[in-house]
Amino acid sequence: MTTAILAIDQGTTNSKAVLVSAKGEILARGSSRVGISHPQPGWVEQSPERVWQSVIEAIGTCLDAAPAVSIVGIAISNQRESVTVWDGETGEPLGPVISWQCRRSARACAELKAAGHSARVEALTGLPIDPMFPGPKMKWLIDRAPPDRPLRLGTIDSWLIHRLTGGKVHACDASNAARSQLLDLNSMVWSDELCDLFGVSKDYLPELRDSASHFGETLGVRGLPDGIPVAAAIGDSHAALFGHGAFAPGDGKVTFGTGSSIMTTLPQFIAPKNGITTTIAWSLGGQPTYAFEGNILVSAASLPWMAEILGLADVQALIDLAETAPPQGPGFVPAFVGLGAPYWQADARALFSGITFNTTRAQMARAVTDSIAFQVNDVFKAMAGQSPAPLGRLFVDGGPSKNAFLMQCVADMLGHPVIQCDAAEASALGAAYLAGLTLGLWRDLDAVRALPRKTAVQKPKPSDTAERLATWQEAIFRSTVAVTSSMGE
Repeated sequence: MTTAILAIDQGTTNSKAVLVSAKGEILARGSSRVGISHPQPGWVEQSPERVWQSVIEAIGTCLDAAPAVSIVGIAISNQRESVTVWDGETGEPLGPVISWQCRRSARACAELKAAGHSARVEALTGLPIDPMFPGPKMKWLIDRAPPDRPLRLGTIDSWLIHRLTGGKVHACDASNAARSQLLDLNSMVWSDELCDLFGVSKDYLPELRDSASHFGETLGVRGLPDGIPVAAAIGDSHAALFGHGAFAPGDGKVTFGTGSSIMTTLPQFIAPKNGITTTIAWSLGGQPTYAFEGNILVSAASLPWMAEILGLADVQALIDLAETAPPQGPGFVPAFVGLGAPYWQADARALFSGITFNTTRAQMARAVTDSIAFQVNDVFKAMAGQSPAPLGRLFVDGGPSKNAFLMQCVADMLGHPVIQCDAAEASALGAAYLAGLTLGLWRDLDAVRALPRKTAVQKPKPSDTAERLATWQEAIFRSTVAVTSSMGE
């Protein structure tokens, strides 16, 4: 019987389950939609129970499609910065999953910044004070949870570990902990100072473990036997970086999805500046590997929106239309929920800039597709100013990375080749590889690096990027500086 690892990839819109063989091959897949609600403008949340049920449904679909396999371990990759709260004894959810996209903590973040805490928080966590990150969201959940209950707070990996182990384990991995804004990246412990600042009791937080670690065993999970070890957990963006084998300093990746995550591996911890963050990419044997990261809040999510506005059949029709556009045209900033890296402007809003009577539908479509590449370029420019190593191999993953036109735009804008990876499940594979290290299926990082990967390279071509970039920069000015100025009047 074939030996396999069951990798769970719990994302913002879908939960996936992937069976990965000891040769690193994908044997079967399953998927289930999660669902998102917006109870108020700028608020984004999900149901914890629906997140769990979607995982169970994805596992069921995957196993139904699979050959006869022996599941030797489970790996988790998950959407990051989304947090929830539950009863540690009963497992009952006591609040929603507050999404990484949610801006409900904007006021609390503004108050913390006004009180002068920004520099200290960035020095300890590598992260800016921004509604994207969980600290103030956790306080929001605590304040609204029923009194006198044994609260458990956690990112999605800890929620899934709790459910997979029948409530016996409350733990998370270092990469997810690094995104909580409660972890001191220098000492690798939950910080008393940060917990006090954000109003979160350490008693509610999960135990911190390596990304490749024994997190417990399955108990009472529908469709799975008891006793399967949960052998890895890692944030989805970090998992993709690991899955690509981007272990050398300067190696990086861009994950395209609802938003985009851009990461480059570092030789050691470096305090961030220029609007990017420092994070723990993964932790092995008690040793963290650090990375620079830039988080783009809205990336490919703008494509279906624009396709609907223009009355097009689907995203591919939008991209086809964009390819026909002449060089000149408007700029578009997809700041639907503010701007992330490198701007971190929560009050910025989406806009088109430079529309005239001569603007065509094709030019508007091109402005939206271009915005994906421009945002990536802005982050890499910020990274280049402080990176100790030049940009090395640059991998791309996620659904939009399959589109040659979109990736050519990225390569042209960066002036750097991008490596398209055949496997759509980069995050699931990375988590599975970590579990394989825990279980001894692969000896070390060299063995993981040697696993087969199908790739294609998009090399940069001469293009009119300078003119388009100037249009983009004007649009960014109007979305950020102009909006901020008007709010202050």
